[in-house]
Amino acid sequence: QLQLVESGGGLVQPGGSLRLSCAASGFTLDYYAIGWFRQAPGKEREGVSCINSSGSSTNYADSVKGRFTISRDHAKNTVYLQMNSLKPEDTAIYYCAANRFRLCMSGQYNYWGQGTQVTVSS
Repeated sequence: QLQLVESGGGLVQPGGSLRLSCAASGFTLDYYAIGWFRQAPGKEREGVSCINSSGSSTNYADSVKGRFTISRDHAKNTVYLQMNSLKPEDTAIYYCAANRFRLCMSGQYNYWGQGTQVTVSS
């Protein structure tokens, strides 16, 4: 069974950090770009970051540039999202998804995880 599982969410104070993990089972992530998305209550899902299959190219939403870093570990079949300087507006459910292609192609994500909650609050 092909599955993506996110972990690492939780409650953190403003200015704090979290590292999210996206682990795959049933298939290797090596051939796919991986994206992180988030959805806050009452808002549409938005793209946060993406990394291509080789890890040589990344992109970020303007709202997280300079604070979040996406990376991947092929040996562990896992993609990470390091989130620093967290703000209350980062509060959302965070999802990872596998793209159909090696590049971060918009609208081409066909496998999704179940999400992990991130809450930034004092």
